Amino acid sequence: MANLSDVLESAAAIAKGMTVTFKEMMSPALTEEYPDVLPRFEERYRGAHVLQRDENGLEKCVACFLCAAACPADCIYIEAAENTDQLRMSGGERYAKVYNIDYNRCIFCGYCVEACPTDAITHGHGFELASYDTASLIIRKEQMLAPLPPGASGEVSVTAPTAADGH
Repeated sequence: MANLSDVLESAAAIAKGMTVTFKEMMSPALTEEYPDVLPRFEERYRGAHVLQRDENGLEKCVACFLCAAACPADCIYIEAAENTDQLRMSGGERYAKVYNIDYNRCIFCGYCVEACPTDAITHGHGFELASYDTASLIIRKEQMLAPLPPGASGEVSVTAPTAADGH
């Protein structure tokens, strides 16, 4: 036979649970008006990745491969290329010629963001990633790049001095 104290504790637990249930039943329902009104996300929300640019419009990614090495899902693919004097895409010696993220595999853990020494890759607030075609879930660098800041070109072309310049 159960003790009187056990019966009272059980009754108190049921009463506490029913109080929460009735309180929720009486509160008004919150309805999101999506897709007419886009939802507001918290700052820490981990959405689609964004490749950042510096204030001159150059890519911050220097193709160090640390993000790909830190990724537990192995969904980041990078090919590096060297910056030249004639064409400079990033502030470092190299830049990512190819930077792909396979969202079929990505688990949005944020390890790539934490591993990046130049803060080149961040999580944005993009959330509409669903697709019936899995091939469209491989996102390329051009799709992830942040927009250019006003007045920036995104690449620096340096022309060699000619004989007419007097150099």
